[in-house]
Amino acid sequence: AVVSTQSTGGEWAHGLTGCFDDCGTCVVSLIAPCVTYGRNGEASGVFDSCFLAGVCFYVPLANLICWIKIRGAIREKHGIEGGCFGDFMSIVCCGLCALVQEAQQCKVSPGGDMPRS
Repeated sequence: AVVSTQSTGGEWAHGLTGCFDDCGTCVVSLIAPCVTYGRNGEASGVFDSCFLAGVCFYVPLANLICWIKIRGAIREKHGIEGGCFGDFMSIVCCGLCALVQEAQQCKVSPGGDMPRS
């Protein structure tokens, strides 16, 4: 039997401090955050290439703007409530946790079968 772990909408599948729910992603994000950032960028549809998104991670200011777009796209794709200010605060205050949270959310529904508005 296949168990679905999809979020019911309106909330993240894992909390902001739920980094250790997926230790593999947590370790990769700690050692090479550009890898997780790149994967999230591609999965969100903000970037066409994981590599380009990963490179963007190292460009000051562009990385923050793109990260807010990535997080927003993931929220929209999964029907999660929130806004740019909340995304900005999550990224600035708990960047690594936000990165892992986004990656975990992308794994919940990899096919992107949530309806888009």
